[in-house]
Amino acid sequence: MKLVILDRDGTINSDSDDFVKTPEEWLPLPGALEAIARLNHAGWHVVIASNQSGLGRGLFDVVSLNAMHAKMQKLLAVQGGRIDAVFFCPHTAEENCHCRKPQPGLFEQIGLRFGVQLAGVPTVGDSLRDVVAGAAAGCEPHLVLTGKSAKYRDQALPAGLPPGTLVHRDLAAFADVLLGRGAAPEIAG
Repeated sequence: MKLVILDRDGTINSDSDDFVKTPEEWLPLPGALEAIARLNHAGWHVVIASNQSGLGRGLFDVVSLNAMHAKMQKLLAVQGGRIDAVFFCPHTAEENCHCRKPQPGLFEQIGLRFGVQLAGVPTVGDSLRDVVAGAAAGCEPHLVLTGKSAKYRDQALPAGLPPGTLVHRDLAAFADVLLGRGAAPEIAG
């Protein structure tokens, strides 16, 4: 099975320090939905692993989260794409759960659900905690310079990136590399 695991906020859609709480606030990043559709067309199953502490903080409920994901799927369908599953952690950082990134729990759940070993499975996120969590589960870490990491386009990459982390301008650039697997991405660490 060809599987790729994506973060959501800041990787697929615009992020917000005030949290993305409604379908109206869920806005895809330029080229992200097209990138997912390209991956799907090449036989890749795309799964999301996302911290959603806004649930635990009471900023939105599961009905709103499902409505955001329904909007995402509808917009993806227009592009000929889909997300195969969404895994999310509803906990706040103070709860110290195993499923909140940078812990690898969401990735472990994905491996169990799909019956795959995660070694070498590409995972993409816009924050250090995304790539640390994926690497801890054995995934191949990719950082996109969108969302929380957009600031690194003009400065040094964050300390603590897992060795071998591949860095891309955005999700479309990641898809180009994955689908071309001969291109030479920038390697950090």
